[in-house]
Amino acid sequence: MSQLSNVILTLMQVLSFAFVFAVGFAVLWVVVIYFRDKTQTDSTLRRNYPVVARFRYFFEHMGEFFRQYFFAQDREEMPFNRAERSWVYRAAKDIDSTVAFGSTRDLRPNGTVYFVNCPFPTLEQDAMDPSAVTIGPYTQKPYTTDSVFNISGMSYGAISVPAVRALSSGAKEAGIWINTGEGGLSPYHLESGADIVFQIGTGKFGVRKPEGGFDEDKLRAVAAHDAVKMFEIKLSQGAKPGKGGILPGAKVTEDIAKIRGLMVGQDAISPNRHPEVNSVGDLLDMIAYVRNVTGKPVGFKAVIGAYGFFENLCKEILKRGPESAPDFVTIDSADGGTGAAPMSLIDNMGMPIRESLPLTVDILRKFGLKDRVKVCASGKMINPSEVAWAFCAGADFVNSARGFMFALGCIQALQCNKNTCPTGITTHDAKLQFGLDPVSKAERVASYARNIKKEVGIIAHSCGVAEPRLLKRYHARIVLTNGQSVSMDELYPDPQLVQAAE
Repeated sequence: MSQLSNVILTLMQVLSFAFVFAVGFAVLWVVVIYFRDKTQTDSTLRRNYPVVARFRYFFEHMGEFFRQYFFAQDREEMPFNRAERSWVYRAAKDIDSTVAFGSTRDLRPNGTVYFVNCPFPTLEQDAMDPSAVTIGPYTQKPYTTDSVFNISGMSYGAISVPAVRALSSGAKEAGIWINTGEGGLSPYHLESGADIVFQIGTGKFGVRKPEGGFDEDKLRAVAAHDAVKMFEIKLSQGAKPGKGGILPGAKVTEDIAKIRGLMVGQDAISPNRHPEVNSVGDLLDMIAYVRNVTGKPVGFKAVIGAYGFFENLCKEILKRGPESAPDFVTIDSADGGTGAAPMSLIDNMGMPIRESLPLTVDILRKFGLKDRVKVCASGKMINPSEVAWAFCAGADFVNSARGFMFALGCIQALQCNKNTCPTGITTHDAKLQFGLDPVSKAERVASYARNIKKEVGIIAHSCGVAEPRLLKRYHARIVLTNGQSVSMDELYPDPQLVQAAE
């Protein structure tokens, strides 16, 4: 008994000493911080209110998370609200997505889109599978696919190895394609055998000469992979249209350097445009060059901005012949994206997809090129309603990056550019990557893609058509400023019908 008492007494003494030491250390820390804040000149608040002012910055930082989880309503947040994210999470986990007691979506704001149901829909329970589309009829190896919703460009380097593996495996399981982003073709893209779209950015990573420009042998080597189905020349992206990018040399590891064709530690610089492309004619020349070397369909990705660009492109195509046209175009939205970029560009530059997609489709129809040039829509479309709208507008495919990031487990922590992503998606910190299991996340990627396809089919079926690619503009209505809605085909009439009427 006396020994136990001695042990307890000793333990209490140790705890008391530890407590006194901790209090003393805390007091010392406060004193040091007080004098540091009082003497610094960078912050007025900390100079006037030493120590206490630091709590402002702490609460300002924590406010992002408190708003997300406690204070914001389900449909208030940006860039994606809780209702949008929750649907993706449920779809990725393949659990019930039904809701009860009515919608929480406000149908009154200007620009709201809703769909019109058919009074006599077909009696079949489910919509048909989407029809197949062939891209690149003038190429040696055209690409035929029935996918409607695919993985948009995210580079290895911008996202982690386990993220690329999960996306690639999920794409294979769901029967959709994955875009490499401008970081080149990695072994992790190829592991699953999924269909791949190889993106050629302005830095031409993976197919470049050391001094810049195309390396034809590397281009052929990429095309030699059966999994690589198409090539996409990136002119601009929604996060930073008109602006290049840089992956700092500190992040250019041996693996990334080998894939991108750089030296270890060398900055991976993407210019703000392809130096060889100064006109629509130059763009068609580059498309023809890549197509001739690879034998596969080639298109380009761009945010629509400059007036006259697409009209001039179509006029040049008609001069040269339909075989000169890009096999597809990817229209990106000025709604930001996965890439880190200056706020001045993310917030203000380029046209949103709601305006640019119908405009692009109409120009292609006006010049009789819509059947020749397939249209992919990209930008902030992560739920079935946005995807269905894109098909109504005239898209042939929809691509998403952020939707699939949510399927991987992204919590919108807004840490993509800081190498501190808590879910291991956009970080190269091995400790943070540990939590991202490629096998289980691949299942979620596939489930998400399948559920998008299923629910877009449900919308199409309710509109009275057999499958999503049969959706037309008159199936959607858009709310105007006066609170009334108008059919989408009245806002964006078919230019060929307008010409015929005239």
